[in-house]
Formats: sequence, C-alpha cells, structure tokens
Amino acid sequence: MRNNMMAMILAGGRGSRLLDLTKNVAKPAVYYGGKYRIIDFPLSNCANSGVEVVGVLTQYESVFLNSYCAQDQRWGLDTKDSGVYVLPPREKDSGFGLYRGTADAITQNIDFIDNVDPEYVLILSGDHIYKMDYAKMLEFHQQHQADLTIAVLEVPLQEASRFGIMVTNKEDQIVEFQEKPEKPSSNLASMGIYIFNWKLLRKYLTDDEKNEKSSHDFGKDIIPTMLEEKKRIFAYHFKGYWKDVGTITSLWQANMDLLDEKNKLDLSDNSWKIYTEDVATTPQFIGREAKVCHSFINQGCVIDGTVKDSVMFNDVVVGKKALVRDSVIFPEVKIGEGAVISRAIIGQGVDI
Repeated sequence: MRNNMMAMILAGGRGSRLLDLTKNVAKPAVYYGGKYRIIDFPLSNCANSGVEVVGVLTQYESVFLNSYCAQDQRWGLDTKDSGVYVLPPREKDSGFGLYRGTADAITQNIDFIDNVDPEYVLILSGDHIYKMDYAKMLEFHQQHQADLTIAVLEVPLQEASRFGIMVTNKEDQIVEFQEKPEKPSSNLASMGIYIFNWKLLRKYLTDDEKNEKSSHDFGKDIIPTMLEEKKRIFAYHFKGYWKDVGTITSLWQANMDLLDEKNKLDLSDNSWKIYTEDVATTPQFIGREAKVCHSFINQGCVIDGTVKDSVMFNDVVVGKKALVRDSVIFPEVKIGEGAVISRAIIGQGVDI
C-alpha cells in the first residue's frame, strides 16, 4: 500500500427514506448523475488517493452490490497489491449474525484487516456524494499524532441537529462529541469519515464487543469512549461539495446541483475522475423536432420531445411533444408522446 492505509466502506444501508428507489437495491447502488452509482464516489476517491486495499461491507439487498463492487478493474484497483473485497456478514464458529452497528461491522472483519496488516484504517460511508483526497487527511492525522481523525464539514446551525457534532479547541482537537443534539454547541458536522490507528482501534472494538449494553456504533459508543479516555482526536476540515443523499428531495437536489455552473463537484475534472461501469449501448439520438436545454443526456437516449434542466441516464426515450423539466430520469425509461414530467425522479424501466 502506497500510504500503509486501507479502507473499509460501510455499504449495508437500507435507505428506507428513498422509498421505492431502494426496494430492490441497497442505497449505495442507487443511480446518480446520469451515469454513476453512489458507491462509485468513495471507491474512486480511494483509487485516486492511493488507497489500494478496500473492503466493502454489504448487507441489505447485497446481491447486485456485491457483484458490482467485485469488478475492481472499474476503479483501477485490480493490480497485484490492490483489490476491492466484498464483505457481507458470514457464518463463523460463534454463529451467524447480521452487522449490529457500524462498529460491529468492522469488528466482524478484524481477521480480514489483520491479514492486510495496515498501520491505519480509513472508515467510510458508502452513500455520500463528494470528492476527497484521503492522502491529505492522512498527512493531517500523522502531523497531529492523532489516535483518530474525523472529517468535518461546517453546516448551517439550524441543520446541525441532524448530524454528529464536534466541539474543538484552537488546535482542532475534539473536546466534545454530540450525537444529533437537540441544541448543538457548534456547526462542525461529522462526515462519517474516520482515520484510526489500527492497533488502537482493534483494542476498542474487541472491548466494545464484550459490552452487552453497547449499540456497537462508532458515533454512539467508540468515539465517546475514546474521548472519555482522553485519546487524541482531531477534526479535519473539508471545504468541498458533500451531500448525504438519504431522501428523495436530497437525491433530486444533488442531481440538480450538477447543472449549476458554480457546482464544486465538477464531474468533468480529469484530475480527479469518478470511475463507473461502461454501459454498452447505442449513441444518443436527438430528433428533428427535439429541444434539449441545459441537461445531461447519456448514451442510448432517443429524444424527440423537449428536455430542460434535467439529468437522463442511458436508454431513455422521450416521445414527440413530451416535456421533461427539472427531473432525474433513471435508465430505460419510456416517456410517451405528450407526457409532461416536472420536478420528479423516475425509477429504472418505468413507462410513462
């Protein structure tokens, strides 16, 4: 490993607030941005940051996500010393059990991490949209001789109660952690991105496993315990675009953000590519009477109507005199002649 750090991506989320969009797939496998899936972002960030060994911990509706993430060549993680390893719950001598929390998911895979033998472990969520250089975060972690570094983002104070909130001193050392507080003391929100020293984390995980009162969660158990024991925990400030697409509205807004000329995510930036599957389909076709304005149109689309301020995945058909505006259209959708779609997300394969 180029920086002696491996990553573990927590990708077992049900994503129930996304309603029917996650009825048959896990939240990290949900479509985004005209050609991507949400899981492409942490995986691409790992590849671009030089993190060459990545474990993906899956659980809910894991069949598709397992096969998708196993194609590690998509992210350039298929060399001799790299790889993406899919880690669903498995049966052991102690029995079979689902992951009980974020910390328990890592605990159940201690043997896998020990086999890699990293100095540092990067813990990530599999369902956030952002670009981030984890190597710079590791440099910060090393410079501050931290036991744990947590990536944080400034959020509006009125929204802070939705997040884990950090209170820091002048040196960015975290002195208090509040898990979704009713009256937050700061606006520094946890991004769910952690760098731990592995030997220390291993000890906390094994102790937590024995605690019958624990919920086996990083935010509720591991981090508060480390704070109580005066471990060196620091906040790493992130300034770029970050979105938790946990609801229909936030997923729709994140797609609309791509159409903003000032959008910080910039998917066309070749210096930090987001890698994904290459869909084998026909070129897009724009008909003689079609009108397309300020939209993402992917391969295989056939547009005979009007499309404005929208994001379209592959193989979408828009009939004559149909109007699509301010919408996100998933793959293989057929929009009939004269139909009007406004401010909507249309799921894969739907006929309108």
